[in-house]
Amino acid sequence: MSTQAWLAAVLATSLVSPIQPAPLTVSAATSMTDALEEIAKAYAAAGGGEVRLNFGGSNTLARQIVNGAPADVLISADEAQMAVVEKAGMVRPGSRVDVVRNQLVVMAAPDRVDLVRERFLQAPADIRRVAIGDPLAVPAGVYARQYLERRGIWKAYEPRIVPAVNVRAALVAVESGGADAAIVYVTDATIARRAVTAFTVPVEETPPIIYPAAILAGSRNVSEAQRFVAFLRGREASAIFRRHKFLAPSGK
Repeated sequence: MSTQAWLAAVLATSLVSPIQPAPLTVSAATSMTDALEEIAKAYAAAGGGEVRLNFGGSNTLARQIVNGAPADVLISADEAQMAVVEKAGMVRPGSRVDVVRNQLVVMAAPDRVDLVRERFLQAPADIRRVAIGDPLAVPAGVYARQYLERRGIWKAYEPRIVPAVNVRAALVAVESGGADAAIVYVTDATIARRAVTAFTVPVEETPPIIYPAAILAGSRNVSEAQRFVAFLRGREASAIFRRHKFLAPSGK
């Protein structure tokens, strides 16, 4: 094969199979699982690179990153856990943005839904166990405790709290019969199989539930991370977030 023919073949191959960016590692709150899996596919379809998603409780993710776990982007379910990472010097300056908001909902076992809907705010003894994320660490649990405190019923429910490692585990506690009710995000209600929505907590009865995203200081793929974070705030991703019941980041 002549030199010219070889160069032409290489050029044709490069046009058909362009060099793909290195995979992007995104650590994100468990409550974003379904939405982000869909967004990662949309990002790839739009010409972006592979996105490897690592889901967990925001407190766990923050601890992993501070302890040196490799990741390019963090999306936390609250601002406090992002602040932990920032204070450790692990966030790329100027990269933090708010992506979405969320809202709490009270779920109940099918045979307890009327009781929970009508009497939850009176904390009756018939509601024996209430599952929430760990109120000392998991953002959804922290928000749930703050809600119960604002309603003046935290002390009544505190002995009955079933703490979970993340918000999805709190929902599973109701689905499996381990709790009569759970306080989770409204986005989790969309995946419930047995649990029933008793009522939605008004947004003004909790602190703003903000999900910030940031590029991590140790990222070796900053350009791709910037493109992905921009995609999260674009029209296509915003539509996916809305379908999964997330709220727009404005209104903070």
